[in-house]
Amino acid sequence: MKSEQARFDPVWLWATWFGCGHVPKGPGTAGSVGALLIAIPLALLGLPPWGFLLLSLILLYPSILAASDVAQRCGKKDPQIIVIDEVLGQWITLAGATVLNWHSFLLALGLFRLFDIYKPPPIRRLERIPGGAGIVFDDVLAGVYGAMVLAAAGRFGLY
Repeated sequence: MKSEQARFDPVWLWATWFGCGHVPKGPGTAGSVGALLIAIPLALLGLPPWGFLLLSLILLYPSILAASDVAQRCGKKDPQIIVIDEVLGQWITLAGATVLNWHSFLLALGLFRLFDIYKPPPIRRLERIPGGAGIVFDDVLAGVYGAMVLAAAGRFGLY
């Protein structure tokens, strides 16, 4: 799809998290930062950590559909421009926070990116699932891993 058309396509905008996926270097990190740019004001407005899990679950199915559609249009299994999976994974990681502050946001970003990039077992196996589900589910599990570590760090007073 031409970039001019993509700019106004709601499915394309959603899958690329409003253009974050078009960042030339590190689109996954850009998607994670884009997720935090929404999460921080939501937290300031009173959304508790578990609210990010709920938000991710509500948006899971439409995100899988959007990822499937954009991947098909690109002719690739998992195009780098799709970053809605990073958004959901980042928010799931935040759900593990015992308190939302700048320390927990920064730690959540680092933990999620670590698990998303290195993909400890069985995360990599989830990429084999066809379509948008495979694109999204590996990042969802990376988010779960990040949430568990973030929760443990919070219990030990590390942030």
